[in-house]
Amino acid sequence: MSELAEKKTPLYQEHVRLGARMVPFGGWLMPVQYSSIVDEHHTVRNAIGMFDISHMGQFIVSGNDARDWLNRILTNNVANLDVGQGQYTFLLNDNGGVIDDLILYRIGQSEFLLVVNASKIEEDFAWLEKHRQDGTMLKNRSADFGGVAIQGPRVVDLFHDLLGQSVELPARNHIIDFVILEMPVSIARTGYTGEDGVEVFFRASDAAKFWTFVLERGARFGAKPCGLGARDTLRLEMCYPLNGSDLSAERNPIEAGLGFFVDLEKPNFPGREKLLQTKANGARQRLIAFKMNGKGPPPRPHYSLLNNGARVGEISSGTLSPSLNIGIGMGYVLTASARIGTRLEVEIRGQKFPATIEKKPLYKKQS
Repeated sequence: MSELAEKKTPLYQEHVRLGARMVPFGGWLMPVQYSSIVDEHHTVRNAIGMFDISHMGQFIVSGNDARDWLNRILTNNVANLDVGQGQYTFLLNDNGGVIDDLILYRIGQSEFLLVVNASKIEEDFAWLEKHRQDGTMLKNRSADFGGVAIQGPRVVDLFHDLLGQSVELPARNHIIDFVILEMPVSIARTGYTGEDGVEVFFRASDAAKFWTFVLERGARFGAKPCGLGARDTLRLEMCYPLNGSDLSAERNPIEAGLGFFVDLEKPNFPGREKLLQTKANGARQRLIAFKMNGKGPPPRPHYSLLNNGARVGEISSGTLSPSLNIGIGMGYVLTASARIGTRLEVEIRGQKFPATIEKKPLYKKQS
C-alpha cells in the first residue's frame, strides 16, 4: 500500500459485495478479479464482461476556440471530428514523450470530453490548465461521473434488451446520449479488449444502480463483472499499450509504433519537432510484440530481451495469454533487432527462454 490513502470509485461497495479482490492501482482501490483472471478473460472473449472505469478522469473542454486549442495541444487532428465522434490521441511533453494517451470525444459543436488515465488526472489537468488560453473553459468532472466498459461479442444483444430492438448502438468511435431507467448516460463504441463493446459514462450517483441493472439484465447473455487482471491480459493479446508500462514520458509515439495517431502535418503541438527528427533519423528503439516458444515461466516487465546473447532491450508488459495458452509480451528493443520473425531470448532468473517477434496483434479472432 502507498502512504497515500487509496481513492474509491462509486462502485467500490458493489465490488466488495460481489467478493472482488481489491488492489491499489494508480492511487485507487480497484478489483483485480472476482472469480479468476482466466475465467473473466474468456467471458469477455465469448460473452460479455463489465469493467469499472470510474477511476479514469473525465474533463470537459468548451468554448468557441476549444477545437482549435485542442488541436494545438493534442497529436491527432481534432478538426477531423464531427459532433458525436471520438479519437485516440496523445498529450506529449516538449521532448515528444507521452504524458498520457487518452480518448477525445466531440460531444457538442464547441464541447469536448477528454477521458484520461486514472494515475494522470492531476498531472494532465495541471498541464492543460497551464497551457489553457482565454475563452476556453476546462472542467474536471471526474469526481461527479463514473463509467464502465462493457465488452464482448454479445454486447449488441444486451443493449437491444436494455434500449429496444429498434435502437442502434453508436458506430465504432462514436458517442451517443441515451436514457436508461431515467438515468442519462453517454454510450461510446470504444474499448480496450479487441472485442465489440462500449464504454458508458453516467453520474456517479447512478453508478451502483446502473451496474446492478446491467448485471441482472445481462445474466442471460453471460454477462459477468471483470477486474483489472483480465483487462490486462485482454489488452496485451491485442498489443494495446498501457500508460506507465509501454508508454511513458521517455518514449514517443513513433517508437511505440503509434504514429498513425499523430498528425505531423499540423503545426505547433508540443513535441512535434522531436517527432519529426525521430521520423527523419529513425527510432533508436521500437516497441515489439513477442510470443514465447514453448512452455516456461511467464514473461514479466523489466526482464531483459537478448539477441544472440547480447541485451537489446527489455519487456514493458508480459503475461500468460489465456486465449493462446502461451507467454506473450511487448518490449522495446534496438531497431536492428525489431523485425518480425526475429528470434530473441527472455532472461528469467538467470535462465534464457526462446521467443519470437510477432506481427501485432498477437490474438486474432476466429471468424
